[in-house]
Amino acid sequence: MSQGYAVELYFDPALENQVLKAWNVLARRQISTQLIEIESRPHITLLSSPLLDPAKLQNVIKNFASKQEPLSLSLSTIGSFPHDRNVLFLSPTPSLSLLQFHSQLCDALKKENIEIGEDYLPDSWVPHCSVAQEVPRNRMGEAFCILRDLKLPVSGYAMDIGLVEFSPVRELFSFPLGNLLEA
Repeated sequence: MSQGYAVELYFDPALENQVLKAWNVLARRQISTQLIEIESRPHITLLSSPLLDPAKLQNVIKNFASKQEPLSLSLSTIGSFPHDRNVLFLSPTPSLSLLQFHSQLCDALKKENIEIGEDYLPDSWVPHCSVAQEVPRNRMGEAFCILRDLKLPVSGYAMDIGLVEFSPVRELFSFPLGNLLEA
């Protein structure tokens, strides 16, 4: 298992439940239980690196989150990367607001000289929400079909941004987007 950190975007409860539904149905069919076992939480990874410094990140992300609004999201497509550990994911429609959110986060981190991995730079980032990992190759088709029955798109909001350590997954901190709590 790899070690590292990831900055993740979390959903409102209704959207999170839609994603959990996918995890659970794939687990019941014994196609993939890994996300449940590592105690992950449905999310979109904004960046990931083995070398992040949580203490340094905490202030940057707290400030960044306070200047944002909850982001409207629509998980509209099913995908898989060609080179990965047989991961299946739901992808959000790449709205301008989501892409700007990500590039503004990258800018905020660059100002603090925080490394952003190649795959997470604004021109190469593929926003996605994993729903299965290590799917047996001979069951990829079946898993795809199950996901197609989810009645996509499922829509909602990104509400929080947090940092996790893995693996196992452990949330180090998270902050709500916008100053909703201080109103």
